[in-house]
Amino acid sequence: MSDVYQGLSGLPNFRCLGAADSGAITEAEAKLGLSFSKEYRSYLESCSFASVNGHELTGICKSPRLDVVGATRAERGNWPDIDPAWYVLERTGVDGIVAWQDADGIVYFSIPGSGYMVVCDSLLEYVKR
Repeated sequence: MSDVYQGLSGLPNFRCLGAADSGAITEAEAKLGLSFSKEYRSYLESCSFASVNGHELTGICKSPRLDVVGATRAERGNWPDIDPAWYVLERTGVDGIVAWQDADGIVYFSIPGSGYMVVCDSLLEYVKR
């Protein structure tokens, strides 16, 4: 069991579907032309997608809203100047704000009319806030 999974599973309202196949994770990275952070990859290796502490995290699944590939492609269309190395971590459902993560694990918000801002240093820090 990964440290990421243990950290997530200890938070309120944790729900998770089983692990994503490692081939599907690599395929998602290839489709997006990027590398996931080690933390996000570890999350996917434990949960194909999850909801926890009021967050619905993207993952590897059939839902276009929650699938990291579908969500990232859709949001890139809404944010054409987004760094192409970022992927959608969560569509927050609040005022059009989207949480993104880069390969180093840094989490950003894209905020309509305001651009981008660093939110925190990791997925776990993000869901704990």
